[in-house]
Amino acid sequence: MDTIFLSEVKVQTKLGVPAWERMVPQTIILDIEIGYDLTNACKSDPIVDTIDYGAVVSRIRETLTENSFQLVEALAEHICQMILGEFGALSVKIRVAKPGILPGLKALGVVIERFKK
Repeated sequence: MDTIFLSEVKVQTKLGVPAWERMVPQTIILDIEIGYDLTNACKSDPIVDTIDYGAVVSRIRETLTENSFQLVEALAEHICQMILGEFGALSVKIRVAKPGILPGLKALGVVIERFKK
């Protein structure tokens, strides 16, 4: 399996356990690895033979504008399932980081990996 990666994707979303934290969008940072068979794309060159990463980023921004989450875990799962379902990925590994959310802490977050069933 081959991998398409999207590194340090900055997006705005409403995220947090306390209600006040979900009042205003905050920046989160995503690192995403998408498993896909790139054999045809390597030979042919048109976008139809791969996953359009621009479309993936646009869709992530859209869904995170429409939805809010309490937990970074739920947000990560939502994005993984969306990429698997809408873009035909074979697997998705995502790292979600909330930078500077606690004093003295650069970032907190989760890393999850899901596979097509």
